[in-house]
Amino acid sequence: MLAAMPDLPTPRRVPALNRRSRAACPAVVVLGDLVVDVVLAPDRDLERGTDVTGRVMLRQGGSAASTARWLGRIGARSSLICAIGRDASGRALVAAVTGDGVTVRAVRVAGARTGRIGVLVEPGGERSFVTERGAALRLRPEDLRPAWLAGADALHLPAYSLLDQPLGKAGMAAAVLAHQLGVLVSVDLSSSAPLLARGRQTALSLILSAAPDVLFATKAESRALVGGKHEDQLLDLSPVAVIKRGRKGAVVLARDGRTRLRFEVATRPIDAADTTGAGDAFDAGFLAGWLEARRKGLSFEAALRHGAVTGNRTAHRHLSSPPGELVLG
Repeated sequence: MLAAMPDLPTPRRVPALNRRSRAACPAVVVLGDLVVDVVLAPDRDLERGTDVTGRVMLRQGGSAASTARWLGRIGARSSLICAIGRDASGRALVAAVTGDGVTVRAVRVAGARTGRIGVLVEPGGERSFVTERGAALRLRPEDLRPAWLAGADALHLPAYSLLDQPLGKAGMAAAVLAHQLGVLVSVDLSSSAPLLARGRQTALSLILSAAPDVLFATKAESRALVGGKHEDQLLDLSPVAVIKRGRKGAVVLARDGRTRLRFEVATRPIDAADTTGAGDAFDAGFLAGWLEARRKGLSFEAALRHGAVTGNRTAHRHLSSPPGELVLG
C-alpha cells in the first residue's frame, strides 16, 4: 500500500490544461441528463405544517451536464449528448452549457418537457432529491451518431444513463460504440438506490456490460455494490476505480497486469452549504488530468495521481464558487 499524499494547498484556480493547441487537449463525450434543478435551501430545519425562510433557486442540473460543463471550464474539449423538451427551459439550459465551451448534441423531444429535479439542501449541506427526468429519459439508441464519438479520448456515463429506458439502452449503445472506436469509457455509480433497485447482481451485470476503463464511486456506493470490506473487488469491474471521499479526498485502486495499486490523494477540507455537483466536478477534473498525463507519456501510476489531484482541485473550485442561477427569460 502506498502512503497517502499530504494535504494539498487551497488552489486559487484549477490549472488550465495545455492550451497551446485546442486539438492537444483531451476530448471527452458525456452522455446523460440535462435538467433544471429547483434548489430549496432553508435557513434552518424545516417545520412541518409551516414555512421557514431560505433561498429558492433555479440552476442547471443533471450529473452528465455538470461533468461536461466542468470539463469545458478547465480546458478539455467537451461535448454533451442529451435529450430535452421543446421548451424555454431546454433552450436556457443549452445556452448555459454552451457558454462554458461545451458542444451540445441535444435531441429535442416533442410531447415531453425538459426534466426537473427538486433539491432540498439541509442547513448542514446534506441533500435530498425529488426527480422528474421527463425528456432526459427519452434519448434513444437510434439518436446517436458515430461521428459524435469519433476522435474522442473518453466517453463518460453517469449510472443514471444506464438505467431507465430508453436512455439506458442509448447509454449502453454508446459504450459499445466507444469500445469499437477505441474510446475509453468511464462510469460513475451516481446513486445507490436507483442502481440497486433491481438487486446487486443486476447492478453488477449492468456495470460489467458497460465494461468501464474507469469506475467512479463514493464510499457509500462502493459499500452498497461490493460490501464495505471488499472495495478492492471494484477492480473486477474496471481496471481503475476511484472512490470519492468528499472532504477526505479520494482513494485510487488500479490493476496494471498482475500489479495492483492502492493509494490515497488527500485534499484540504472546505465547509460548503451545498455540495451538489461536487462529485461531477471531481469526475471532470480526474478525466481531464488523467487523459492529459497519459498524452504526455507519464507512467500509469503518475497519470492516475495527476488525475486524482486535478479532480480534487476541480471539486474544491466547484465548492468555492457555487453555480449561478439559470436565466429562463
